Amino acid sequence: MKRLLIIASLLFTIVSIKAQDVIPLYKGVIPGSKTAPANFKENTVTGSDGVARVSRVAEPTLTVFAPAKPNGTAVIICPGGGYSILAIGKEGYDVAKKFAEIGVTAFVLKYRLPNDTIMVDKKLAPLQDALQAMYLVRKNASVWNLQPNKIGIMGFSAGGHLASSLSVHYNDMKIENQEDISLRPDFSILIYPVISFGTVTHAGSVKRLLGDDPAQAQKTYFSNQNHINAQTPPAFLVHANNDLTVPVKNSLMYNENLAKFKVPAEMHIYQSGGHGFGLNNKTTTENWFNTLKAWMTANRWL
Repeated sequence: MKRLLIIASLLFTIVSIKAQDVIPLYKGVIPGSKTAPANFKENTVTGSDGVARVSRVAEPTLTVFAPAKPNGTAVIICPGGGYSILAIGKEGYDVAKKFAEIGVTAFVLKYRLPNDTIMVDKKLAPLQDALQAMYLVRKNASVWNLQPNKIGIMGFSAGGHLASSLSVHYNDMKIENQEDISLRPDFSILIYPVISFGTVTHAGSVKRLLGDDPAQAQKTYFSNQNHINAQTPPAFLVHANNDLTVPVKNSLMYNENLAKFKVPAEMHIYQSGGHGFGLNNKTTTENWFNTLKAWMTANRWL
């Protein structure tokens, strides 16, 4: 009998984790949007590596992974992809399921990918979407049984750039916020993130977001290590020393400036693993998600 109850409980948990709602990020007109040509369609392709990649995102959404027993904490997840695609399975849905298993309500942000064809100013669209995601989740915290002071942002690679952009530019009012809801994340989780748009960066992310010949002021604005202050959210960072796509110095610079302003932060640097390992760095037996859980517990987010 006890075994049957355990199995039933597990089945209920699995069903609950799979139950997802997809919410449009905006009601009505999407800010800064232009009418898309008839042939401009969102596209999802699963590669031979099993990774689902979404391109041509014009209508941003939040996919909600609600746990059976929410503990009040939420994480908004920004998949990576160089601002060209979104690795939405590996760096989105798979991670959200892990959070739901530990009682954290996870929101996968399918943010707009910069494109002059459908945007008035493509460099603003992803940050607008991150701001709007934080606005919606915090405004509706009671709907998902969340505590408004336990809502974080997470990002992988270019998604890490977006997450860190929100972490330092949360006061830049690029969306409607008549209620004056705080858009500051309570914590950030940055996994092999692009941080700088300076000499140490990922050139593809810079080009996709800012174009071929961006002004220095634009590169400075999106070099997020430059904008850290004492109010910047605490951060958990993961990177590999042999990352040839996004140099580890991106995370090092961000952590260094967090420490300068005495912002709590924890950083884990692997000897190897390269870029884009998602939840599983196959070069080590250490599990960064378990380490993240310990960090969140120590800071009372779990």
